[in-house]
Amino acid sequence: MTDHHTYGTSTHTAGELARLVGDRLGLVFTERDSDYRGVYHLADIPNGRIEIQPNPIPGNDEEGDLYAPEHPAAQVLLLATTPASDPALRTRLNSIEGLTHLDHGTA
Repeated sequence: MTDHHTYGTSTHTAGELARLVGDRLGLVFTERDSDYRGVYHLADIPNGRIEIQPNPIPGNDEEGDLYAPEHPAAQVLLLATTPASDPALRTRLNSIEGLTHLDHGTA
């Protein structure tokens, strides 16, 4: 079973959040570019990954097109994926000021 957690912030830019999370968790984020997601940041963690990306979908002239439309206040999203529940990771992410847990899902 894969565990997915979505966090959001309107306090930090994607780059700032990647630096904060990287420092807090000892991770190195790689900057990537996607037509659909825009510039995003990716880090592998033991048994999973963390992605940080803007919520607004780039290149669309219409306002309101968001990657996570159910969370319009979040300008930046952090997506954490692990093969099983990881309470220690959630605790460390929850301790980052300005970062809010938005959603949890399993697959």
